[in-house]
Amino acid sequence: MDIATIIGIVSGAIVVAIAILLGGDFGTFVNVPSILIVVGGGFAATVIRFPLANVFSALALGGKVAFTHKKTSAKDMIGEIARLAEIVRKDGPLGLEGAEINEDLLKKGSQMVADGYDPDVIRGMLERERDLFLERLSEGARIYKSIGDAAPAFGMIGTLVGLVQMLSTMDDPSTIGPSMAVALLTTLYGAVIANLIALPIADKLGNKAVLEELNQTLALDGIMQLRDNKSPALIRELLVAYLPEKQRSQVLGEEAA
Repeated sequence: MDIATIIGIVSGAIVVAIAILLGGDFGTFVNVPSILIVVGGGFAATVIRFPLANVFSALALGGKVAFTHKKTSAKDMIGEIARLAEIVRKDGPLGLEGAEINEDLLKKGSQMVADGYDPDVIRGMLERERDLFLERLSEGARIYKSIGDAAPAFGMIGTLVGLVQMLSTMDDPSTIGPSMAVALLTTLYGAVIANLIALPIADKLGNKAVLEELNQTLALDGIMQLRDNKSPALIRELLVAYLPEKQRSQVLGEEAA
């Protein structure tokens, strides 16, 4: 679970709630027409830009990445590949069938090595798997970015609707308050949804895509080394290039130990 996401959203919501409570009644800031304009309008604009099925998939993917998706470092990935290389050296490729592997791409590639697939077939299938996963992350980021763009825009639309309602009924003072509430609260809702939820998750999906491109390319190269029956020491030497300079000596030091 990603604690940073939870802390960020909860603390942001608490700050807004405290500011509201210090200034008056919380119920004043709840307005159903404003919610309908921002949420409904933002969703409508998003499904116009993207296929409906992709929107729902992106919403689920964003929640998974933001709240529950685990992070695997390149260093840990190299250690895992080196462990698999030890298994291959002791038991041969068939030893990979019983190995416990958590990373999906590494698990799939190891099974293909155990099954004796041709190297070109392994590389082609794993590259396709990697590229499709990265495309899903990228599309998810674009969809959340679209929601983040649409929410404030519909907040402004709601503001204009409220102002028109207010100006058209100036002769009835009892309607001015509700119309002004719609005018202002839609802008508030749009800004909160965009800046506290949609845009941060879009950035997190984008960052995840960068990290996964590195990790999955590393895993793919490692699988190919396993297929060629390279030694664990040589595999570490070849894959350490994926690490920052400061971590390389540490990994090579663990190998020497």
